Amino acid sequence: MGSNEKMTTSTLICAPLMAESVEQMVKDMYEAKAQGADVVEVRLDHINNFKPQQELEIILKKKPLPVIIVYRPKWAGGQYEGDDNNRLEALYLASDLGADYIDLELKVASDQMMIQKLNGSCITKVIVSHHVNGGVPSDGELRELVKSMKDTGADMIKLIANASDITELARMFQLLSYSQVPTIAYSEGERGLISQILCPKFGGALIYASIDGNSVPGLPTLDSLRHAYKLEYVNSDVKVFGLISKPVGHSKGPVLHNPTFRHANFNGIYVPMFVDDLKKFFSVYPSPEFAGFSVGFPYKEAVVEFCDEVHPLAQAIGAVNTIIRRPSDGKLIGYNTDCEAAITAIEDSLKEQRCIDGKAAFSTLLSGRLFVVVGAGGAGRALAFGAKSRGARIVIFDVDVERATSLATAVSGEACRYEELVNFQPEKGAILANATPVGMHPNTDRIPVSEATLGDYEVVFDAVYIPRKTRLLKDAEAAGAITVSGVEMFLKQAIGQFKLFTGKEAPKEFMREIVLSKF
Repeated sequence: MGSNEKMTTSTLICAPLMAESVEQMVKDMYEAKAQGADVVEVRLDHINNFKPQQELEIILKKKPLPVIIVYRPKWAGGQYEGDDNNRLEALYLASDLGADYIDLELKVASDQMMIQKLNGSCITKVIVSHHVNGGVPSDGELRELVKSMKDTGADMIKLIANASDITELARMFQLLSYSQVPTIAYSEGERGLISQILCPKFGGALIYASIDGNSVPGLPTLDSLRHAYKLEYVNSDVKVFGLISKPVGHSKGPVLHNPTFRHANFNGIYVPMFVDDLKKFFSVYPSPEFAGFSVGFPYKEAVVEFCDEVHPLAQAIGAVNTIIRRPSDGKLIGYNTDCEAAITAIEDSLKEQRCIDGKAAFSTLLSGRLFVVVGAGGAGRALAFGAKSRGARIVIFDVDVERATSLATAVSGEACRYEELVNFQPEKGAILANATPVGMHPNTDRIPVSEATLGDYEVVFDAVYIPRKTRLLKDAEAAGAITVSGVEMFLKQAIGQFKLFTGKEAPKEFMREIVLSKF
């Protein structure tokens, strides 16, 4: 797939609208169109004191794009609490007025007369929907549900669930693949996000996305679908890559990797994967279509045991941040691109400062220096091993003393309790590296060390990259230290990942431009 080769998909992008007035609903329809929606779903049950006779005509006469009319009763998870006959009459009226689609609950649609009456319209198509309480049903239960929905005579069927684990989504993907009628199937919530984004790959009829400023939990935004994911390029052959993490919503990986795939003419898509159980995840997604993964907090160490092979550097560090599925045999190979990324980010900042100061001796940037690592998890291990490779003297702080001791032993360093960090007095010229989530959005007002000691460090690095300039970096800069953002580490490790994912050299300047403009 070339960067200029648009792969058309039959999947439409739909914006659900839940405005409380007809005037706002009309405005939102135009806004949805401006943001790239193909269809809008108008939720009549959210409109205050809705008057079908007057207000349906306004909505349908002013619609700038196709409309799905939904009038969801309380018993089906909606807002409508009135007489059901009046609700159905409003749907008949919407059909008479030229609504493109009418959404009916399976319980109601089982009444054949209802479907026949709506099918009398030559314009309106009927979507029969069902919301499953609890997790995604078993394969057998899904087949039975689909059969009962198809038997209503629906033009399209829609199944919504609330997955308790990302592995349940595999059943939804299978449903989309084998369904013989146009099908919408997705899971709500953060664990279900990829059921929306990967919908075009598996042949889904419609994907939901929220308009900016009207976000819906678990739904991507129209902006992200049109600009980051570019769903018009997603086809059945696209290779899936993703970030395995918990939580995962903060990740900027999709914003960087997806445009880079397209720029390099590589048929891939990168998605956030909220994973609760690594063993279940890798047992359910063994397909070669799931071609590689980034690994984030808190799994960089734990994921090692699920790799069939581990690169020697990652093995030594005891942490993996990148996995590829080897095409020849499907085996999972683990790598660590964090280590070199973090250390070169720190070294580059020192080089830049020394160029400004007119100094040389680049080969001894870290040799002999005190290197203070806060956090002994995956990122901390990468930093510690990187510092060791450059000859630094290493001190590790972690809330888990055993973990800190284990890492300190591996890098011939010293382990300290996390509580001692507040009173720790570093020697002049020391380097501080925060490898904990302290200071990450939304808890941006915290720092892991005493503010009074920041002036003793020559360099302060923060692996947190959201926000780009954390409070730790702001305070360190004010104290006179050279500061290094986690964005630099993120960029460098992503460059390494890109080569592993695609087998191609990364377009470094293109990736840097994205980071500078989007992060």
